[in-house]
Amino acid sequence: MLKTKITEMLGIKYPIVQGGMAWIATAELVAAVSNAGGLGILGSIMFPTPELLREEIHKTRKLTDKPFGVNITLLPSMRELPNDGFVQVVCEEGIPIVETTAGKPEKYIDTLKKANVKVMHKVGSIQHAKHAESIGADAVIIVGFEGAGHPLMDDVSLWNLIPVAVDTLKIPVLAGGGSSDGRQLAAALALGASAIVAGTIFVVSKESPAHPDFKQALLNACECDTILIQRTIQNQTRVFKNKTSMEVLAMEDRKAPFEELIPLIKGEMGRQAYMEGKTDYGCFTVGQGVGLIKEVLSVKEIIDNYVVGAQDIIKRLNA
Repeated sequence: MLKTKITEMLGIKYPIVQGGMAWIATAELVAAVSNAGGLGILGSIMFPTPELLREEIHKTRKLTDKPFGVNITLLPSMRELPNDGFVQVVCEEGIPIVETTAGKPEKYIDTLKKANVKVMHKVGSIQHAKHAESIGADAVIIVGFEGAGHPLMDDVSLWNLIPVAVDTLKIPVLAGGGSSDGRQLAAALALGASAIVAGTIFVVSKESPAHPDFKQALLNACECDTILIQRTIQNQTRVFKNKTSMEVLAMEDRKAPFEELIPLIKGEMGRQAYMEGKTDYGCFTVGQGVGLIKEVLSVKEIIDNYVVGAQDIIKRLNA
């Protein structure tokens, strides 16, 4: 019932893809998602060298024999990312799927294609989705205003982006942003998406390396507990509403320069929030779907809930 172009293309059971999140998308989480029928994706950005990514790939393969992918982040970064080396490792290790995030993936498309790697490019607008298709991407992940991370400053909801993307493109469209239960999976499929891409709900899973205090903070949150920061530096980011992110917002209101923002928005502070449970320390990405997350579940339970919830709705509508 949930068979789509993406499940066929990627060789997965369910149209559910886990985003390649920094610090969180480690071997244990990725393998759990793939073992449960979705597609797990390793986050390369957390590895300082390509060889450390290779080690995590080997670790993941010891935990699953199912397909999994690697995320290559092309967004601006405060440190130089060894993406050339990451791509080389992906090709050498025979990884079947790469998720490229924003930026310009043209540099790597031919290399990945020659290695038989499927490329899903993550975008925030129809214009960028059309460009991704034109340069040879096999699928696009369209991310709405609701999503964690870096939604575009167009501020368009996923509800509107999906149908326009599906009408415009010939390649499959995956829907990212704020999706935390089976109702939203069914809605995305009804709008023409071939899968959803989820992040925040997997951060709260049992297999996530996030600190228990961090998970509890997300369980206590509602749909209004995220804010958008970094608009003044043209790098809009949806993050958890906490002491640090509200301070950043106040600094932006008074037109603080980028150099003044750096100490509060740098990734290391976000990592400490995730790993040490310092929920008021640093800015960390969270989607609006956080309001639907009410308990810490295993990855299998999360995916089963998505599937059962979507199937129940589809059966009811068919009736």
